[in-house]
Amino acid sequence: MFIGFFFTLRKYKVPVSITEWLCLMEALEKDFAHSSLTDFYYLARAVLVKSEAHFDQYDQAFQDYFHGIETPPEVTEEILEWLQDPRNELRLTPEELDELRRMSLDELLEEFERRLREQTERHDGGHYWIGTGGTSPFGHSGSHPSGIRIGGQGGGRSALKVAAERRFRNYRSDLTLDVRQFKVALRKLRQLARVGPEDELDLKSTIDRTCRNAGEIDLVWRKSRKNTVKVLLLMDVGGSMDPFARLCSRLFSAANSSTHFRDFQYYYFHNCIYESVYRDMARMEAVSTRSLLQNLDGDYKVILVGDALMAPEELFSPYGAISYGASSETPGIVWLKRIADHFKSCVWLNPNWRVRWHHPTLSAIGRIFPMYPLTLDGLDQAIQRLSRSV
Repeated sequence: MFIGFFFTLRKYKVPVSITEWLCLMEALEKDFAHSSLTDFYYLARAVLVKSEAHFDQYDQAFQDYFHGIETPPEVTEEILEWLQDPRNELRLTPEELDELRRMSLDELLEEFERRLREQTERHDGGHYWIGTGGTSPFGHSGSHPSGIRIGGQGGGRSALKVAAERRFRNYRSDLTLDVRQFKVALRKLRQLARVGPEDELDLKSTIDRTCRNAGEIDLVWRKSRKNTVKVLLLMDVGGSMDPFARLCSRLFSAANSSTHFRDFQYYYFHNCIYESVYRDMARMEAVSTRSLLQNLDGDYKVILVGDALMAPEELFSPYGAISYGASSETPGIVWLKRIADHFKSCVWLNPNWRVRWHHPTLSAIGRIFPMYPLTLDGLDQAIQRLSRSV
């Protein structure tokens, strides 16, 4: 049943396994979908889709396979940008609204597609183009007895169809993350090993020994499995990192609240690491970088976060630190190389867009540390790098 839907999901890169598909078939056999296409949509998504990152592909596959689901014309990013900040809002009387032409759904869709192809600029307060305010049937914050709302908030509640971006496009894997997604990614760092005293019952060995002793119980104990991963988080704060403060705060919250690390330590720096790192974002409580390298073992997993953008002198020159009072004869790039040499596993997460990764200091730091964007895909690749044995 629905085997074509299975292959359609695969076509849209939704990672569906045979086991999950059989589970869905069992749920359908028990009538969990209640003979409703809507209920089937949510049931199949709950059973087949492992991550919110695939919700958008799932919606596309669903629309492709079930032809009764109408797919709205694609609204470009440029048009959505034009529709921000509504202007020239009108409030017509009921009599004035009655004078406007009411259009059927077929007419609306035909006109909508035509204007999507023809429109070249923003419009506000008009009666024809896609815009804000006015009496056009396309856009938002205007007045029309029927129409297609694009973006914005519902006002007159008379739109026959809402056309906007697909609901789950924000879950694309190249976009930024929330705290829960950070936690899920960081959990992949776990490395379980049997350490400590033998305080855990080895059930399989106990049964084997007992059988060999003709039923006389012989308890076998073993060491517990514990996570041995230790993490060091070094975060750039201030200056060009201010626009990314909320994103970096989510990463810190996820790492700090994780309970599956054997040890977690974090410090801050500004632009580059020199003689000191700091325990607080205000950079008042300094800790010697040299002592950090001496006291922490090389098996810590090191995550550095920053945009790697600074004046070249800050990275390459003695006494190049921009912070007042920070005086380091050793150039910052030397300190970064010392960190890379001491710790076996290091990655650099860059919150800036990859298209902006063109700068001398960023390129130099990228040659020292494997650099990944601070997105779902980038974080996953960084975690995989850290998890490799060196």
